[in-house]
Amino acid sequence: MPRAGLSPETVVLAAAEIADAEGLEAVTPSAVAHRLGVRPPSIYAHVDGAGDLRRRLLARALDESADRVAEAVAGRAGDEAVRALAEAHRQWAHQHPGRYAATRIVTSGAEDDEASLLALAAGRRHADLLRAALRAYGLDDAAEVHAVRSVGAFVHGFIALELAGSFEHSRPAAASSWCVGLRIILAGIADLARDSAGP
Repeated sequence: MPRAGLSPETVVLAAAEIADAEGLEAVTPSAVAHRLGVRPPSIYAHVDGAGDLRRRLLARALDESADRVAEAVAGRAGDEAVRALAEAHRQWAHQHPGRYAATRIVTSGAEDDEASLLALAAGRRHADLLRAALRAYGLDDAAEVHAVRSVGAFVHGFIALELAGSFEHSRPAAASSWCVGLRIILAGIADLARDSAGP
């Protein structure tokens, strides 16, 4: 019988807190049970093992970051929207490094359990937000795909390297390179827009 006060939401929130404090690799049902002050079997009344816990954490993290991005891009378009989207991702990742790491969890795509479906829906929110930010450029379908992939690769690649400490041993500071990288990305999107417009 589920323990009073526990729910899938409280279990996943505890997992998110562990991820931020100790790293994603520290998230296990036993660690969550310890944090919540319950015996491990109590956790299994709310999540179906370690894999389900991680997929639920993935879904929660994607939803949280999508909320932050949606707030940042509201009312913006073009360069301003893309810049706001990128900055929101970076700020959220620095505030919640474990949750950010959870957003990079890769599933096979074959799962059809509740947690996987929630993660899939949250992932689509991110894609839709980026496509909306790019709409003002008037990109054709192929150019939009290139732009979505390029923005995603820059944003998540830079954040992953930065959080791993890869930029700590050289100058200028990583924040400066981030700004330059965004300028390069925006210039590339503008170039794609010119190509999409034709002669």
